[in-house]
Amino acid sequence: SFKFGRLTEAEQVAAGWPAWLSAVAGEAIEGWLPLRSEQYERLEKIGQGTYSDVYRARDLKTGRIVAVKKVKFDSFKPDSVRFMAREILILRKLDHPNVMKLEGIITSRLSSHIYLVFEYMEHDLAGLLSSPDVRFTDSQIKCYMLQLLSGLKHCHSKGILHRDIKTSNILLNNDGILKIADFGLANFTRMKNRQQQPLTSRVVTLWYRPPELLLGSTSYGKGVDLWSVGCVFAELFFGKPLLKGRTEVVEQLHKIFKLCGSPSDEYWARSKLPLSNMFRPQQSYESTLRNRCSQLPKTALSLLETFFSIEPHRRGTASSALNSMYFNTKPYACDPSSFPKYPPNKEMDAKFRE
Repeated sequence: SFKFGRLTEAEQVAAGWPAWLSAVAGEAIEGWLPLRSEQYERLEKIGQGTYSDVYRARDLKTGRIVAVKKVKFDSFKPDSVRFMAREILILRKLDHPNVMKLEGIITSRLSSHIYLVFEYMEHDLAGLLSSPDVRFTDSQIKCYMLQLLSGLKHCHSKGILHRDIKTSNILLNNDGILKIADFGLANFTRMKNRQQQPLTSRVVTLWYRPPELLLGSTSYGKGVDLWSVGCVFAELFFGKPLLKGRTEVVEQLHKIFKLCGSPSDEYWARSKLPLSNMFRPQQSYESTLRNRCSQLPKTALSLLETFFSIEPHRRGTASSALNSMYFNTKPYACDPSSFPKYPPNKEMDAKFRE
């Protein structure tokens, strides 16, 4: 995207940004010029969600295929724009081969829309896993996990929690490269010496949501993403989600405790989570994880147990996971370029079929 120095709000509008955007999101667009819609040829819609439509498009200057995400607004209320501005600000702070890169923003001074331009990725992981013809080998799973954890390590090093890691937010291209996508729920971790507002516990898709969020925690950290990574890890082996609850909280917690074992009395006393009295199970469970996952390689099972620790601090970090025995034992991760080129999904991406 075209870049230039720090401008006032009026100068941003003169440079082509809509006033409603520069008034609220000046920091998010600082140093960038808007891209022009005439530069892109819209090809076809490849997905739609609650807050956006996604199109495949061609950059007419370069001939490159890109993905263009049209952001939907309920209104131009400052809060609505601020929410979108946070996503842009977060995307601009990230620069890693395993994280989707925001290439620019299409809009104009009189426009009531904005379009985010990203590189184009042929698949999402949920779409591939839903295909009966696709089953990954141990070294392929290791390759994808290596990339996922490398991307997440970068996010966390920049002080960013993704808060919605799931297979449909993990994009893949025909070169075997994996990228973490969709930072719509992402937020900054606690800053030192800064008063932090309580975080919302209503994040992370249910099947990938850790117990502390189900129990209403508003003060959490990187562990929420690592639990979700554990869910993705298991899904790569089994081809389907391991913790597939149908309803909020009660059933999901029940599934988690039946798999991972009930927390200790000390955990309940210490954690003081808002909903723990309401949802503390009457009976206690022993962990069944080793039995359920007995066909996994030993080092994979050990790493999965770490990710599925009920206590967030025991999940380690993306960095410690990358240094685990799992990645240092045979079969080693395959080269991304060795993945087959998977045929395109006939249906829309799984990301938009939920």
